[in-house]
This record gives sequence, structure tokens and C-alpha cells, in this order.
Amino acid sequence: MNTKDEYIDSLASELKEWGAQIDLLAVKTEKAKAFAKLRYTGELNALHAQQDVAAAKMKELEESTGEAWGTLKETADVVWNDLRTGLASAVASFK
Repeated sequence: MNTKDEYIDSLASELKEWGAQIDLLAVKTEKAKAFAKLRYTGELNALHAQQDVAAAKMKELEESTGEAWGTLKETADVVWNDLRTGLASAVASFK
């Protein structure tokens, strides 16, 4: 990404898309049988926690300036990769 605004817009877009995917997984969880529902609920709770962390990090990015922006961008990349990986894992296990 070239600019802070472009980077934040990209993150916001991904977060919105992932939120929709998490919502779909929540629907699947509600329809699952008891044992699977327990497992899915745990995974879904972890995804929601990661989603909250990502949203908080995006807010920090939006409010950052100067050198803080560069440091926050690096930690945001880690948070986004964690959420991306967690979501991919959850989607695979819900199939």
C-alpha cells in the first residue's frame, strides 16, 4: 500500500468481508448437532476475539501519526495474518 489511507481502506474492506464470513459460520454453528456445535462455538468465539483485536488495531492506525504509524502497521499486519489464518482454519473445519 502506498499511503496510510489506502492501507486502512484495504484493512477495513478485509475486515468487513471476514465479518460476513464469520456471520455465515455463526449460522452454521446454530444448525450443527450438539457435539459439533460445542466445537464450532469455541472456534467462533476465538474468531470474534480476533476480529475485536483487528478492529481495535484499525482504530489505532486511523488515529496514529508519524513514526507510530509505521510501528502500528507492522503489528496490524501480524493481527491481520492471525485473523486470516484463524478464519481459514475455521472455514475448513466447518465443512
